[in-house]
Amino acid sequence: MAMNMEGIEITAPKGPVLSDWQPENQEFWQLYGKSIANRNLWISIPALLLAFAVWMVWSAVTVRLNSVGFHFSVNQLFWLTALPGLSGATLRIFYAFIVPVVGGRRWTTLSTASLLLPALWMGIAVQNCHTTYFEFVVIALLCGFGGGNFASSMANISFFFPKQYQGTALGLNAGLGNLGVSVVQFVVPVVVTSSLLGGLAGAPQVLSNGQHLWLQNAAFVWVPPIALMTILSWLRMNDIQSARSSFREQSIIFRRTHNWLMCWLYTATFGSFIGYAAAFPMLTKMEFPAVDPLRYAFLGPLLGALARPLGGWVADQLGGARVTFWNFLMMTAAVFGVLGALPHGGGQGHFGRFLGMFLVLFITTGVGNGSTFRMIPVLFRTLSDRRTPQASIEERQRNAARESAAVLGFSSAVAAFGAFFIPKSFGTSISLTGGPEMAFMMFIVFYLSCIAVTWWWYARPQAKTPC
Repeated sequence: MAMNMEGIEITAPKGPVLSDWQPENQEFWQLYGKSIANRNLWISIPALLLAFAVWMVWSAVTVRLNSVGFHFSVNQLFWLTALPGLSGATLRIFYAFIVPVVGGRRWTTLSTASLLLPALWMGIAVQNCHTTYFEFVVIALLCGFGGGNFASSMANISFFFPKQYQGTALGLNAGLGNLGVSVVQFVVPVVVTSSLLGGLAGAPQVLSNGQHLWLQNAAFVWVPPIALMTILSWLRMNDIQSARSSFREQSIIFRRTHNWLMCWLYTATFGSFIGYAAAFPMLTKMEFPAVDPLRYAFLGPLLGALARPLGGWVADQLGGARVTFWNFLMMTAAVFGVLGALPHGGGQGHFGRFLGMFLVLFITTGVGNGSTFRMIPVLFRTLSDRRTPQASIEERQRNAARESAAVLGFSSAVAAFGAFFIPKSFGTSISLTGGPEMAFMMFIVFYLSCIAVTWWWYARPQAKTPC
């Protein structure tokens, strides 16, 4: 127990449920809040990384399935890549509102444990060439559990930090969590070529050239760390009592115009990041057949994930709207660069330039992820102050925290559909026109609309809601 400058007692929070949480109170934050918030953050990050790894594991597995004895069409493989995105995005709609109802500690534990089901099932299924395509479809949909976790994780972490640090904290949670995409695309090609788990994982598959492959390791390798993070989440994380609210209280965001505007902007950043990550290996294989896509697939998600905390930090310094506006301009330019490197008119294209511009595109999606998520808490704190100026500071802060957490989760749900639509857009464009150009042109139009929305509502000098 300590005293603040006015002589009022500040009680140290104890136990898994925090009954008195005051992150905006500087004395409380420095004495107790900072260490507790950081502990929850650094447990949340690896749990989220594993969720992304399970969510995106099909992007690294589909390119190997037919080589171990399956006989799926290109369209079927694109579907397996896209389906986790569809289910993950749908689950996020539910996950976005669950933390204030159940509690962050409880839900992080349960949602992390749920990843064991698709990981174990996939590891068993890929060892049997008689496994039906329908069974793989079910497993792919269950991998969406990993995608859903992002919405609840971001909403949970937003409650722990004061407004001035939320851009950095959310950027770290999401950015280092997003590393799961890069990690899975780097780790899977390595672990499937060795008997990593010995006899526990099962016998290897023998390829036509005599090489041995343990494709089941792509799934089994995540089981031990998932179990560990499930235990740590239960023992060391916290629930915040003051963050509790019903779905009805949170549903006010559906009447907020800025909820839908931020969904639009975040779909362009995170939706692009996760969609490109899922599609890049198959897109590279289709456009540059001589290139092994798994040698490069991890680079884009790695740079995009690392750029996200940077985007949040820069947005804390310069303003989220300003960073987001210029970032959308760079994203648009990068797509034009990718288009220029594709094979045209019977030519072979330029893979080096294609890869380089795609890496720029991944970096800009990461920066945009951080800057847009920094905009949301600032924006809804401003709106709360304007709507209820007669309310106490504490009440306005609670209302802003509740709404911004719901918007963070819901916008991530909407954006996650990019993991489904971008791979399918490429597949449809290739089937209709013979190339992915039509899909890229649609993305450019979308990014231009985001530039207009960011400028008009948030970034121009006369904007009513600068953030």
